[in-house]
Amino acid sequence: MMQESFSREKIAMQEKQSKIIGRALEDLRSSVYSDLRTSEGAKRQQQRFCGPIVAMTFNFMVAVGVILTNKLVMGQIGFNFPIFLTFIHYTTAWILLAIFKGLSLLPISPPSKTTPFTSLFSLGVVMSFASGLANASLNHNSVGFYQMAKIAVTPTIVLAEFVLFRKTISHKKILSLVLVSAGVAVATVTDLQFNLFGACIAIAWIIPSAINKILWSNLQQQANWTALALMWKTTPVTILFLVALMPWLDPPGVLFFKWNLHNSSAVFISALLGFLLQWSGALALGATSATSHVVLGQFKTCVILLGGHLFFNSDPGFVSIGGAVAALGGMSAYTSLNLQESREKVLNSQLLKQTLPLSKPKMEPKPATEDSTETNGTNTANVV
Repeated sequence: MMQESFSREKIAMQEKQSKIIGRALEDLRSSVYSDLRTSEGAKRQQQRFCGPIVAMTFNFMVAVGVILTNKLVMGQIGFNFPIFLTFIHYTTAWILLAIFKGLSLLPISPPSKTTPFTSLFSLGVVMSFASGLANASLNHNSVGFYQMAKIAVTPTIVLAEFVLFRKTISHKKILSLVLVSAGVAVATVTDLQFNLFGACIAIAWIIPSAINKILWSNLQQQANWTALALMWKTTPVTILFLVALMPWLDPPGVLFFKWNLHNSSAVFISALLGFLLQWSGALALGATSATSHVVLGQFKTCVILLGGHLFFNSDPGFVSIGGAVAALGGMSAYTSLNLQESREKVLNSQLLKQTLPLSKPKMEPKPATEDSTETNGTNTANVV
């Protein structure tokens, strides 16, 4: 009898343990499903693994690789078709995203009710002009004029965010941004060769570039979009408008280009890096802000200039080096102000959470009346 009771208790304990394990596995499965197969969970995972420092470092490293590769493609290889090169970049990106979706690796998009189709369509259109005109401006302008156009993006973003969202920045940040822009101008603007067609392209690129960064940042931070999901929705629109821009901005003869193994490999590597640049840029915009992303771009310019002077014995001149150092100082001040604001927001949120339970109004006891006495008596009777 004792053996039978012992065996029964053992079986009962095993059944209980199996139920606990099964419940834990079910909770784990639902947690994984929530993290990977819902837009909110995917957004949390992106914020967890790709914070501001990781996203901006990723974008910085890829951007340097894209700059060197595009110099090879447009310079040594002679692929002078900037809009078609952008088209190849986005087409490659869309094919890779389709593979991710087929393998169920693409994050889920938020419900269509939360984001109107017009917002996604507008972002796709703006992205085609921002990316296409940037390459066309670099192709038709001197480096100095191209850098001047890039510097003009910063005040355009500040003005556009104020007009669209009533977003303001502190006077200290404005001063740091002025120092950054002036330093980059002194460091890079050495040859302001004027070309009417190139100048028109550069001026036309400024507003789409600013709006593109603002929309990418706003949709990710306020509508639970992840970078890959937003790329999947907007890339087809971008490809469509790039096709429309090609006859107007690209020279003829793309079909007569020498598509040998060497040239095709260089263009393909540029396309892969272009996908990584688009992804890393979207991650950086989702983790920071449009203005911070522009400052990161100017930081890349200064680092490339100083790196060439330190490691490759290039001689940009004392004035250019001084401008780059001043720009880096402004970037450091801007970053410090951003970190200070983020710490203040965290402290304010913690204080708010601590004061909320203490701020609940205390209910004063009401004087007893006949109605309340009857009600209390009825409730007591019901409870009994």
